[in-house]
Amino acid sequence: MDSARLVTARLYHRFGFGPRPGEYAAALRAGTSATRSNLLTVPSIDSGAQRVTEPVLTDLGRFPNANDPQLPLFSANRRDQIRVLTSWWLDRMVLSDHALTERMTWFWHGHWATAIDKLNYALPMYVQNQTLRKNALGNFRDMSLAMIKDGALQFWLDGQENTATAPNENLARELMELFILGVNRYTESDVKELARSLTGYQVVRSSGVLTFNSRRFDPNPKTILGRTIAYDALSATNHLVDQSDCQLFISERLWYRFISSQNPLPRGSRIESAFNQRSISAAVAALADFEYLSDAQHSLVKSPVEWFVSSCRALSITPSQLTNPNNLIGYLNKLSQVPFNPPNVGGWPTDEAWLSSASAQFRFDFAQWFIKQGDISPIANLAASQRVEAVTDWLGIAELSDRTKFALQGAATDPKRFVLLALCSPEYIVSA
Repeated sequence: MDSARLVTARLYHRFGFGPRPGEYAAALRAGTSATRSNLLTVPSIDSGAQRVTEPVLTDLGRFPNANDPQLPLFSANRRDQIRVLTSWWLDRMVLSDHALTERMTWFWHGHWATAIDKLNYALPMYVQNQTLRKNALGNFRDMSLAMIKDGALQFWLDGQENTATAPNENLARELMELFILGVNRYTESDVKELARSLTGYQVVRSSGVLTFNSRRFDPNPKTILGRTIAYDALSATNHLVDQSDCQLFISERLWYRFISSQNPLPRGSRIESAFNQRSISAAVAALADFEYLSDAQHSLVKSPVEWFVSSCRALSITPSQLTNPNNLIGYLNKLSQVPFNPPNVGGWPTDEAWLSSASAQFRFDFAQWFIKQGDISPIANLAASQRVEAVTDWLGIAELSDRTKFALQGAATDPKRFVLLALCSPEYIVSA
């Protein structure tokens, strides 16, 4: 396999959401170093993202009682806001010129996994999403301090029920295990002490507004990871981020999601070294190293959202403009991945979890639906004999197997079916 094609394909599909028509071929001409620099450099203005209108979300207030005549209207408004929010973020993923910012926002959404199914309101999830985007390529310490005061995360992990007289350990445990330190890098005593440090917060569920009630807070000294002071939420979070285990854990999570879920992070990696000051952008730049991206064994399967967004970029589709928005959410739900609704606090699975026979059929049906509304001219305008060769550059595929080439050749005279097979091919679903 041509290493330049492989590295360029992985840069586009892992550090963005796939190329737009013409981008992959242009990147091959520019070279991998220039492509890497272009994809990692955050522009001062993202014109594509600015084209996406921010959603209008209001605080709907408390759920009406079951017999309240306002309940049907309230429920309809709530569902509509959730749909609008979901379409808005999919639009940003597709239309942003600097796809890395949205890709990192997507990564952090899975990392600080918070599900709208429990909150049942769009507004707090929107606020959280903005926090994740603001810090997506910034400093992990700043992100952690912002997230510990995020109303959606606090409600999701029962932070509002954590009081000095009745500590709730949910948020404390996940803060160490899944968000900052990793498994087996703390004790049960640390969980209990951290829970005491996080007491005092109350959340308005419908808006995500977080307030601090000193009467619910435990001001006494706590011992966390061997250090004893009168921790509160911010000082305790700072203490966790200071740990060398934090440096290792976040490096591991970035490697797991961007390079390989099968092969472990190399010991003493440049990624871990780059994260020594907790700079996310420095760690991501180290991830996008030619050595890692050129290793053929580091394959990753696109998740359903990643596959859909990359398909939309290739087909010049704006998700919110697809006919019947409920169909879009329905298809993503069948594929078990809808933005703002991870299955649990651990986020979504990876790789083989997305390759069941049922998901293959759902993906096929989904692609048939949106291809009809997309621009397939990059393929349809070519002679049938040129389509198999051209599709790799159009979609940013490093190389097709003989089996896939044979299937595509059999559909070369039918552009829609040809595109359908290409989008559902193993080489497109898997970032090889």
